[in-house]
Amino acid sequence: MWREGKAIKKTPTEREVHRIIRASGNAKDVDQALRFFKTGIGEYGEGDQFLGIRVPVIRQFVKQYRHLQIAGLLSFLQSPYHEERLFGVLSLVDRYKVDDEQQKRLVYKTYLENSDYVNNWDLVDGSAHLIVGPHLQHRSRKPLYTLAKARNLWRRRIAIMSTYHYIRQGEFVDTLELAAILRDDREDLIHKATGWMLREVGNRDRKAEEKFLLRHYKKMPRTMLRYAIEKFPDRRRKAYLNGKI
Repeated sequence: MWREGKAIKKTPTEREVHRIIRASGNAKDVDQALRFFKTGIGEYGEGDQFLGIRVPVIRQFVKQYRHLQIAGLLSFLQSPYHEERLFGVLSLVDRYKVDDEQQKRLVYKTYLENSDYVNNWDLVDGSAHLIVGPHLQHRSRKPLYTLAKARNLWRRRIAIMSTYHYIRQGEFVDTLELAAILRDDREDLIHKATGWMLREVGNRDRKAEEKFLLRHYKKMPRTMLRYAIEKFPDRRRKAYLNGKI
């Protein structure tokens, strides 16, 4: 379209953004993504589909298509393609940073209502502490404990990863209480996330982390413990691993 000799750019519709994103895929990167995100039979990402788009490109799309309404992001959040779901999740993170309180509530609500589609570690880890954590900052944290007891693996990971927001502010209570709940979880991805958050607590307050460990380390899954004590001095780390604290 032209007006007074100048081209007027048409704002891409939701459908057009889908087409633009899908057209940017690279078939050469698909196989690598399928292996990296464990999409084989019985693996945590079983059945996921990829377009072969790298994260920096997705982040650029998020900035470029901020005009999409939150309702218009649902088709991305619910897409069979991993990169489109990532676009939807990161777009919600972007909206939460800049929108007013009413919009923040809508972002939070949309995120949790579609948490079944936030279904891989990169989707969770890039969003939970930037949406759920801050939204519950001055509210009841009960939703975190509900998520921690969910059957869905990714909701449980959302619960513990959301507390990264509080850890960064020197608040550890919810992280430690959720870690106790998740201590006996069967999923390795929960062991890793929980151990990671315990390590982050220890990076800021070693005594707080060790108080927790002294109560739980002998019953913690090995992976969770290893992640939690990764930054400890070698001698003390080995003592924990050998059960001699």
